[in-house]
Amino acid sequence: MSSSPLNVQLESFEGPLDLLLDLIRKHQIDIYNIPIAQITSQYLEYMAQAAELNFELGAEFVYMAATLIHIKSKMLLPRDPELEKIDPEEDPRKELVDRLLEHERFKNAAEMLHQKRMIEDAIWSNPQVQEFISQGEEPELKVTLFDLVQTLQTVLDRVRNRPMYEVGKEDVTVPEMISYLRDVLREGARGESYSAVVLFERQRSRRAMICLFLAILEMVRMQAVTLVQTEEFGEIGLKKAKQFDDVFANEEALTAIQEEYS
Repeated sequence: MSSSPLNVQLESFEGPLDLLLDLIRKHQIDIYNIPIAQITSQYLEYMAQAAELNFELGAEFVYMAATLIHIKSKMLLPRDPELEKIDPEEDPRKELVDRLLEHERFKNAAEMLHQKRMIEDAIWSNPQVQEFISQGEEPELKVTLFDLVQTLQTVLDRVRNRPMYEVGKEDVTVPEMISYLRDVLREGARGESYSAVVLFERQRSRRAMICLFLAILEMVRMQAVTLVQTEEFGEIGLKKAKQFDDVFANEEALTAIQEEYS
């Protein structure tokens, strides 16, 4: 009897940051104090297994491998204690840690959306969405959840190399962002559209941008806000929906969301 070949499956990842986060989680590593030699070894082992199985990895995986080796070599170099007192050297892992934290926040936001079942059909298949269009108005182009995700990702990519500052307390929350959006929209006239890109770029941290993204989705779900485009592939705008005043007539809606996110 001939034996069947061993079937080996290699877990796939969307990118090198996904792989690194998975390694960190599996080995319960402190993300702020990554043992770079251990992580580099495990990362290279994954790449070797992928090569053996003819599993094609993108160039970004190779670049990350080179980055990890570079960080490892910098950490192995001895540092003069006297020079360290005069000019303290920044931790070579800091930039990588910052990128991992940003990526993790974005993934957590996506997972939260999935858990809350805020998928495209749930938002736009609601028959009451037609009530957002007043008589005599031309309906705007339909905006999808994926359009909004792409807008946020574009802004995050654009500001990646721009200094981001945390103003005030760092733990900004989704309910706080809903209150912020409510106040912004209240000041405008009905029918006035606010650019989602401008609103994202007003934020001073990536965490705030992600919380704003979730706040927009919550307000769409509550039918307080509608998303519009004036032309195909154009910028996404936010407008007050007909139910805006009713939704925020009391604090019950915000209280419920605060409990949900606590």
